[in-house]
Amino acid sequence: MVCPIRFRAVCVVMASALFAGATAVAHSAEPVCAVTLANGLGLTHRVGQGLAGNHGNASRTLATSLWPDGTVTFKPGGPGCLENDGAMWMKWPWWHEGKRKRLTIDGRRLDGAAPPLRARIRTGYSGEFQSSALIFPTPGCWEVTGRVEDQSVTFVVRAVKIGEGPPRCNHAR
Repeated sequence: MVCPIRFRAVCVVMASALFAGATAVAHSAEPVCAVTLANGLGLTHRVGQGLAGNHGNASRTLATSLWPDGTVTFKPGGPGCLENDGAMWMKWPWWHEGKRKRLTIDGRRLDGAAPPLRARIRTGYSGEFQSSALIFPTPGCWEVTGRVEDQSVTFVVRAVKIGEGPPRCNHAR
């Protein structure tokens, strides 16, 4: 860091902060989670309509929307809810080609032991859009795969719970 003599004290503080930050990252006990960033391969529609979803398979037959930084955050006042068993529930959109096709979703935690990811997949959708909920049993690094017939898309997200997290789920609404 080049620092003019008259700002030396400020530069020393900044350099110390940068060094401390770099040290904290290098010695962090939190495991690394190589999250998937959106690939822009949403489902294509008619001319003049935008893409459905921001992440999909190469053939653009199955797509979803990923969080911008790959981290699904469960916090007080934020989206999602907590199941009675403490699992973290988040709505999740999917799009697929064709009508009346069955979506399945599975997932596993990559950075530790945990029960498998659960999913609630709403029925009654006859078009390309399919609503679901991903239910993360624990915070951590999760690999998720959605499938419709022989097509699939897989991604990795980090699920983080801040404080007490969002409120309990009320599925009767």
